[in-house]
Amino acid sequence: MGGDLNAILYTVSTWVIPLLLAITLHEAAHGFAARRLGDNTAWMLGRVTLNPFKHVDPVGTVLIPAMLLLLRAPFLFGWAKPVPVNFRNLNNPRRDMIIVALAGPGANIFLAVVSALLFYVARELPSPANAWVAQNLVNSILINAILAVFNMLPIPPLDGGRVLTGLLPRRLAYRFEGLEPYGLLLILTLIFLLPFAGRSAGLDLDFFARYLMWASGGVVNAILSVTGIR
Repeated sequence: MGGDLNAILYTVSTWVIPLLLAITLHEAAHGFAARRLGDNTAWMLGRVTLNPFKHVDPVGTVLIPAMLLLLRAPFLFGWAKPVPVNFRNLNNPRRDMIIVALAGPGANIFLAVVSALLFYVARELPSPANAWVAQNLVNSILINAILAVFNMLPIPPLDGGRVLTGLLPRRLAYRFEGLEPYGLLLILTLIFLLPFAGRSAGLDLDFFARYLMWASGGVVNAILSVTGIR
């Protein structure tokens, strides 16, 4: 029993820090980009910060990752409280909406690259610290790759949805934005409800997880190749 508990605590300790860093940097990057492009909303609300408690969402940051971890899901992800952005305050609303949206996934890719480079430092640490740090770095690369891929899905209110809104003609963009209230329901359906219904019917409908792992795996391989880790 004690050994199992220690193993669980060790596993949790290697996931919590990378997940909090990934989500925090993602949201702070949105707020920073918005401020540089003319909107101070997030800055005035104290959301342009690396303090994770400013960005924690009870469901997306705690409940969903914990459920995925306990269920031994093939991937782990979550989300934070969205950083408020008043797009009308941006210097060029349609163009700058795209830049602000890309800032979050871009921050995740940056953090994944930094995590890969830190392997060179982790190798020099004494044992057993080197193994713990290395596992944190592995998880950081995975989490940030998954978050970048997940958030670039063209579903509002995800970042990919914002990018697509900024690229579409105004009339189509307005209609597409109208899907935002249903975005979270669609995402949860793809992640949980559809696979569950498929298993009940004897079908494999977990295509969302397969896509996520395939796309994020490609990102991870590219980062490892660029940094020389592989």
